[in-house]
Amino acid sequence: MEQVRLMLHTDLIGTVHPSGTATTRPTVPPQGRAPAPPRPQAPAHSPAHARTAHDAAAGDPGRRVTVAVYASDPVLHVGIVQQLRQRPEVELVDEADAHEARVSLVAVDSVDDETTALLYRLRHNSATRTGLVVGTFDSGDALQRAIECGVTAVLRRAEADQDRLLRLVLAMANGEGVLPGDLLAKLLDHVGSLQRSALDPHAVSLSTLTPREADMLRLVSEGLDTAEIARNTSYSERTVKNVLHEVITRLQLRNRSHAVGYALRNGLI
Repeated sequence: MEQVRLMLHTDLIGTVHPSGTATTRPTVPPQGRAPAPPRPQAPAHSPAHARTAHDAAAGDPGRRVTVAVYASDPVLHVGIVQQLRQRPEVELVDEADAHEARVSLVAVDSVDDETTALLYRLRHNSATRTGLVVGTFDSGDALQRAIECGVTAVLRRAEADQDRLLRLVLAMANGEGVLPGDLLAKLLDHVGSLQRSALDPHAVSLSTLTPREADMLRLVSEGLDTAEIARNTSYSERTVKNVLHEVITRLQLRNRSHAVGYALRNGLI
């Protein structure tokens, strides 16, 4: 009987005291089964996690601007990197992470075909805005081509000191465009010339005028004959005649004077 009472006692869940109150005891787990572990509490967001989420937010004013530098000239590349590395507002990224940079700086002497191809590739990267540090623009067409390839800011190499580079980077990171006043005027003149040309039936031919053709027409406008043009350009007289004849024929003009007048009206010379 004592053994039976003991077994019954271990199976009880609660015991009633003489006072009438009940106390509850945990049930004994079946033999051979370990008690279930306590359920883990959901962790609170740590400050580090909050900062990471905050830094990842777009437009965070306290976030350093990530910058990738592209330059075919190693000396030029090192020069720009050294100037920006000293600024706490900027974080330079390696080539492997360049596609994640908020700002891409392309430093070149001029906008050639290789530069245009690079700018075109960067244009398709939605994570970055592209700026150009350039020695010179050969023409308004080169400037327009750079803008069409997604360049939003331009700085001349001769003016690219540390402060100007930083202002350029921060302006681009804020979604602003930067273009020197004289280059803006050059771009507007070029676009205006293209618009005027679009009203002309020979507008397609107009875009094919080469620098050599323009130079020779300019000399014609100054009153030089074939022999004088040949001496000034270091071409033979036969080459001068052929070039001018090609221009007149292609643009369907009557003579050299007509070609000069046409080029002047359309801003070619």
